[in-house]
Amino acid sequence: MDIASIILLAYGAVVLGGGLMGWVKARSTPSLVAGLAFGVALIVDAFLFTAQPYIAAVLALVLPGLLAAIMGVRFAKSKKFMPAGMIAALSLVVLVLLWLTMPSLKM
Repeated sequence: MDIASIILLAYGAVVLGGGLMGWVKARSTPSLVAGLAFGVALIVDAFLFTAQPYIAAVLALVLPGLLAAIMGVRFAKSKKFMPAGMIAALSLVVLVLLWLTMPSLKM
C-alpha cells in the first residue's frame, strides 16, 4: 500500500467519524449522509489505487477538493471553526500531501 492510499484511508476515517459524530451530537442527518458518502468514497478510493491508479489519483484530488470548497463556504458563513473550518483546513492539507505524493499527475 502506497503513501497516498494510507493518507486517503486516514482522511476517509476522519470524515466518516465526523459525520457519525455530527449525527450523534446534533442529530444532523445531512452530516451523517455527507460523512458516510465522502468517507466511504475516500476509503474505497484508497483501495482503487491498485486496480485503477489514474482514476484513483483523480478522485483522490477531486473528493478533498469538493470537501474543502463546501466546508470552506460553510466556515465563511458560520465563522465557527468546528466542524466546517477544521474539515476545510484538513482537506487542504490532504490535497497538498496527495499532490506531493503522486508525481505521475504532475505535468
